[in-house]
Amino acid sequence: MTWLHPYARFVCAATLLLIAAGGMVTSTGSGLAVPDWPNTYGYFMFSFPLSKMVGGIFYEHGHRMIASIVGLLTLGLTVWLWRAEPRRWIRQLGVAALAAVILQGLLGGLTVLYFLPTPISISHAGLCLIFFCLTVCLALFTSHEPVIRDSTLLALATGLPLLVYTQILIGATMRHTGAGLAIPDFPLAFGRLVPPEWSFAIAVHFLHRVGAAVTALAVLATLGHLLAHHPARRDLIRPAWLLLLLVLIQIGLGGWTVLSGRVPAINTAHVEY
Repeated sequence: MTWLHPYARFVCAATLLLIAAGGMVTSTGSGLAVPDWPNTYGYFMFSFPLSKMVGGIFYEHGHRMIASIVGLLTLGLTVWLWRAEPRRWIRQLGVAALAAVILQGLLGGLTVLYFLPTPISISHAGLCLIFFCLTVCLALFTSHEPVIRDSTLLALATGLPLLVYTQILIGATMRHTGAGLAIPDFPLAFGRLVPPEWSFAIAVHFLHRVGAAVTALAVLATLGHLLAHHPARRDLIRPAWLLLLLVLIQIGLGGWTVLSGRVPAINTAHVEY
């Protein structure tokens, strides 16, 4: 048995932890708790005293340490792929993942050095999901599962991630422009299906809600196609059911985030899902 696939899955899980840590940084307003970069108050990152990791420093410095570890894990995965993986395109995908995590670290540093500029903050949030998707793809492609020849499923499987990523970018824009509570009620918008008044914040917030509904329908369509045309592929149907459950939980967490007034733990759970 090769250990490459389990290691790729481990990198994927570590990346998910990194996203959760980054979500807590934003949710607790700790993005500038450590004002310098790449050092932490002049200390080399891994020599910073644990006794000083209090308040926002705990979240920001902890996020940096997890990010560094994920970067090293990704470097290890890329090297392993080039030594053991015969398929050139997968090796190149590993290089793309390594480039993405390096760029992600640089964007994180620029976010701090330039005092949380909205475009860089949104780019930082958007790139982290691209990197996570790359790690998921590497975990999937190293599993050697049989391929299905189905053009409809291919269209759904290609379109759904693009739809989800668009939704993520809209959510990041909403989050980093302070529009998270632009519509204070849920599931209605100011007591109506469509907001009676508009501003940039309200438009972004409402677009994010519409995107959530469209995404849920796309997930349902994908699951329905698998059940109708590939009922024997339990390895695909089970994740599709899980995806439907997760998108419903995500919508619920989004509503809870609004109704709770953006409590950090709930807000971060929404980002994580």
